[in-house]
Parts: sequence; structure tokens; C-alpha cells
Amino acid sequence: MDQLTISCDDCCLEGTSACDDCVVSFLLGESPQSETVIVDVTEARAMKMLHQAGLLPELRFTRRVS
Repeated sequence: MDQLTISCDDCCLEGTSACDDCVVSFLLGESPQSETVIVDVTEARAMKMLHQAGLLPELRFTRRVS
């Protein structure tokens, strides 16, 4: 996996309370529904470490199953 593409449109948690404390909402602001975030492996590792240190919310993205 070279990169992770995250779109709120593809997330099965879209519009739930999980959005309130999702790192995508944190990065993009109040209403990220029209945005997409692309995270490479190095950035994903850094985000995980920041989350473990309590400095960044958890990534709650769960891709919708077709």
C-alpha cells in the first residue's frame, strides 16, 4: 500500500457521531464531505504515532462495502 485515499463519500460512518472526532474532520474542518484526503505510508505512520500520543484524533474511516 503506497497511499490511502479517504473520502467521506466512501465512509460507512458518514453522517454519524464518528465524524465529530475523526482525523479527516480534524484536518479539513467542520464539513469535509466534499473533500478527499490522500495519505501515504509515512504520513499514516506519523498520524498513528500522533494519535497514540494523544495529539491527533483517531482515523475512523471505514470503506463502504458495495
